[in-house]
Amino acid sequence: MFKKISVKVTVYVNVLLLIVMVVGAWFIVSQQSRHLEQQLLERGKIEAVLGARFTGRILEEAIDNGVFSVKDAFDTEYEEIPGFEPAKYHTRYDFYLDKALLAIEDEFLKDESVVFAVAVDVNGYLPTHNTLYQQPITGDVEKDKTGNRTKRIFNDSVGLSAAQNLEEGFLQVYARDTGETMWDISAPIIVKGKHWGGFRIGFSLAKVNQQKMVLQQSLMIMLMAILVISIVAVVVTVGRALKPLETLTQAASDLADGKVDEVITAESTDEVGKLADALERLRVSLKAAMDRLRKKNS
Repeated sequence: MFKKISVKVTVYVNVLLLIVMVVGAWFIVSQQSRHLEQQLLERGKIEAVLGARFTGRILEEAIDNGVFSVKDAFDTEYEEIPGFEPAKYHTRYDFYLDKALLAIEDEFLKDESVVFAVAVDVNGYLPTHNTLYQQPITGDVEKDKTGNRTKRIFNDSVGLSAAQNLEEGFLQVYARDTGETMWDISAPIIVKGKHWGGFRIGFSLAKVNQQKMVLQQSLMIMLMAILVISIVAVVVTVGRALKPLETLTQAASDLADGKVDEVITAESTDEVGKLADALERLRVSLKAAMDRLRKKNS
């Protein structure tokens, strides 16, 4: 198989092309993956900042309208609600946020990458969770831990860092107690000039990884198509380019067998043409020598 020059050239060219394409694909995937992550992070920062500002405004308007006092808005004397594990709590303001903040929080979940969007106070207390996480209590601790997460205190290291963070668009990797791993992006909530807590946006890394996988699959399909086209193109091109060599090889074989009557014509001025010209001169020389021998022997 590898005795033919056309096969060798096809293999060498396409192996080199494959290496170049693989390196190029890896670079493109890396760049696009970083671009996807950057886009997600920027979107998360914007959403966290918006959520924080909405929450701060809602609390300030409630204070201004006499719904509760500034002291009540910063209430940390959490009143435990009996019968829950993990524990749930009421504060002097949570009843109001259940009505005023819930719909705004749920708006953020229209973004398919957002797992949760919630406001927490500086201790990680979450007065009003998204509707998705306010499912009816079933009595099954594990099921309720996923389905009903409102009014809990999330004082794990990530939760507290998000609650006490003063940076807009603060990014953390959050290993949720439900087994999910995601990005946690938060922004500080300011009420009447004081730090009240943070607005947390949970972004699914599964969606990012899924987008990366789709990108990788698309590139692999494209690379395979390019490789197949390249193999066909190289085979056809090299075959055509080397066709005169087959003719000249046969001509050289005929000369070796003493067949010197057929003229060898050079159809190009490249290396193949020069070889044809050299073989033609050799043919002429051999024919002249053979003619002399015939005359001498006769």
